[in-house]
Amino acid sequence: MGTVNELNLILLGPPGAGKGTQAARLREGFALSHIATGDLLRAHRERETDLGLRAARYMATGRLVPDELVSEMIGEEIEGARGGFLLDGFPRTPGQADALDRVLDEHGRRLSAVLLIDVPDDILVERIGGRRQCPDGHVYHVEFDPPAREGVCDADDKPLSQRDDDKPETVRERLRVYHRETEPLVERYENQRLLRRIDGTLPPDQVHDRLRDALAPEGRVAR
Repeated sequence: MGTVNELNLILLGPPGAGKGTQAARLREGFALSHIATGDLLRAHRERETDLGLRAARYMATGRLVPDELVSEMIGEEIEGARGGFLLDGFPRTPGQADALDRVLDEHGRRLSAVLLIDVPDDILVERIGGRRQCPDGHVYHVEFDPPAREGVCDADDKPLSQRDDDKPETVRERLRVYHRETEPLVERYENQRLLRRIDGTLPPDQVHDRLRDALAPEGRVAR
């Protein structure tokens, strides 16, 4: 298979950096296939594909799904992508990056850029730690987007609470895992001259503008 000349991206960043918001805009702006590993695993499990059933055996016992199994799912998505793709949530470790390299070689693809949305830990703890949500999933922030009445949802008058995942001590542990497991990829992709570092402390519109500008050398302009 010949090389497909499309925009093939990885989106990196710590929890709370705003990857979900930016992934949606990049997907739309550049007409990319968005490959999010969490969604992919759930979809395979729900469809009861062979890969999904194999992955479910690991997930049912709380074990991590092996890198090769996830990369096989990603390979299917890359093969089916009509144009470029945006990888979100994979790779997270050097081992996963090695597995991805093998998948890309198999499908005649190459990475165009790796986008890192960079935010200091203290800001992330403040961002995530200030989230509150009601039982129906409406989300607020005590400082940046507070409800009209403290502790009560504007939409349904239900009480707001903090998820366990959003508590500061839990956020700091998630960040420790990120620094230990995922941060080595920053140096890897810097050495390959693929990394584009974006200041994630800026407002979302400005982050998107910086991402778009970072991709300008690739000859693409977001709509």
